Order: sequence, then structure tokens, then C-alpha cells
Amino acid sequence: MLGEKHDLIHEFPEHKDKIHQLKISNAHFAKLFEEYHVIEHEVRRIEEGVEISSDDYLENQKKKRLDLKDRLLEMLKQE
Repeated sequence: MLGEKHDLIHEFPEHKDKIHQLKISNAHFAKLFEEYHVIEHEVRRIEEGVEISSDDYLENQKKKRLDLKDRLLEMLKQE
């Protein structure tokens, strides 16, 4: 939905401290976090009309974002 923030702090505010901790202590988490952030930024720019893309591309990026979010949440629950 246009205008919604999907960054991890907004998605999982209860894990704010753990997100910060894992970003600095777990290289794999940090890599996935960065990938998530890049895709989130791109999706927002497309939804806001700043960038142009096909609907298929946008949907594919949203699926990647969701997959990364699920993987990151699983890591947050494990720690």
C-alpha cells in the first residue's frame, strides 16, 4: 500500500534493540538486512512514482522483500 513504511523497525518495533545488535554482530543478518533495505527503498520509490517499472517487476520485488523479511524475523526469533 502506498505510503506504508516496511522498514524492519516499523515492521518489528519490539525487536528494535535486537535488530541493532544483530546488524553489528552477525554478518549474515547484516547482509540480509541491507538487501531488504535496498529492495524496500526501491519498492517505495516505484509506488510513489519516482521510478518506473513493470507491474511484474514490482510484484517480484515485493515477493523478495517478503521473503527477506521472513528470514530476518526467523533470525530475530532464534537469537
